[in-house]
Amino acid sequence: MPIPLEFRSLPVEERLQLVEAIWDSIAEDQHCLPDHPVIIKEVRERKARYLSNPSSGTDWETAKSQIRADHG
Repeated sequence: MPIPLEFRSLPVEERLQLVEAIWDSIAEDQHCLPDHPVIIKEVRERKARYLSNPSSGTDWETAKSQIRADHG
């Protein structure tokens, strides 16, 4: 989709604010988005693996610490 010229004339800061507003509106309506079949398949496989071996899971605090360590 081409960007209308009136958007290009806005300062970058205002265009960023528009992007944030659009993104926020999408996040609020995400329940309307179709589920991607690949994501659904992955979630089901992960759930099955967990149910077959619950001790293989990680609690949220540990997972959060690992994520922060990897991206910190």
